[in-house]
Amino acid sequence: MDEIEINSLEKFTASPYRQEIELQHVTHRADYVTMRIRIREIKRFTIFDIDPHTARVWGQAMLDWANEHEGQASTSDEGESK
Repeated sequence: MDEIEINSLEKFTASPYRQEIELQHVTHRADYVTMRIRIREIKRFTIFDIDPHTARVWGQAMLDWANEHEGQASTSDEGESK
């Protein structure tokens, strides 16, 4: 096995600014996993890895916010899955 193994989980475009977001499952040689978040804005990339606990906290915060504000965004502002 190489140093890491990367598998794509999801790729979509966020609006309103059209950032390309990719979520990846990363298996590290040291026998741990992270979720890699890759955000592309035109030519600039932001890439970082988070552990399962951080993913759970972040994901729940995003779900809570989305549930509270559902219906407030226009349909043109919704992300597109690829």
